[in-house]
Amino acid sequence: MISDILGLHHVTSLASDAVKIDRFSTRDLGLRRIKKTVNFDAPSLYHLYYGDGRGTPGSVLTYFPNTKLARGVSGHGEVGETIFAVPQGSVAFWQDRLTRRGVADVARDHCFGEERLVFGGPDGERFALVERAAEGRRPWGGEEIAEINGILGLDDARLRVSDIGPAAELLEFMGYQRGADDGALTRFVRAGGNPASCVTVQVLRDAPQAKQGAGSVHHLAFAVENLSALERVRRALQGSGQEVSGVKDRDYFQSIYFRTSFGILFEIATNEPGFTRDEPLEHLGEALQVPEQHRAKRADIEKTLPSLEG
Repeated sequence: MISDILGLHHVTSLASDAVKIDRFSTRDLGLRRIKKTVNFDAPSLYHLYYGDGRGTPGSVLTYFPNTKLARGVSGHGEVGETIFAVPQGSVAFWQDRLTRRGVADVARDHCFGEERLVFGGPDGERFALVERAAEGRRPWGGEEIAEINGILGLDDARLRVSDIGPAAELLEFMGYQRGADDGALTRFVRAGGNPASCVTVQVLRDAPQAKQGAGSVHHLAFAVENLSALERVRRALQGSGQEVSGVKDRDYFQSIYFRTSFGILFEIATNEPGFTRDEPLEHLGEALQVPEQHRAKRADIEKTLPSLEG
């Protein structure tokens, strides 16, 4: 069993419109834009990062916007819901705020005995908010959202699968412990890691295979402390039969990727070096950052990207 995985690092999704997703993330959800950069493999497209004030691993939501994307199709083999933690007593604030701002499908539900607020993103992606103790986390919030209400960070991600067996086996190998059941849902918890400690598995036996598109989660990233830990995890995953990529330098973390047997792309990412690697904390997310291999084409890249300001 792997002991180095600390919990979630980030969730990366696909979007159809960079401006809409930027305004949703910063103005509706009150997250801080912590990095404005481009896709390593397609530098004519943004890669946008949002999170708490420091870009703490376990708080981060990222997007690949692309106007050519069709809407994704839900089913098994996807991350079907991204769940954020909010402070105790703040769900009523969020229900009022998101409803007033015209966010889609705002409603309350219950899961594992907890009341949640659920809602949709600009491309139909599914989110939920659940109340949690702060555990040392501090929200960003911006000017409109007081710290007592702001999003603390990630709490959980819901995997949709056709059979729980392979997902349970992998998560337990990755250091998660099987917890409570709620109908077709099973919660797995990484004890002693970071506060983004949960992964929920939802069994959809009769659903079609999911098809990625706008509104789909592209991959789910798990956190490790540093490169040494990443290399230990890579060896362990390879030893268990996973086909794992080599280590990729993503500027703000180093990572590996593997496609699970149930269809979801997993990433393991380091906490180091973090998002202040190329710009100071007080100016995170303001200027366009271009990966080194694409800097010679910076002027051309800037011409292809829509302005996010205003």
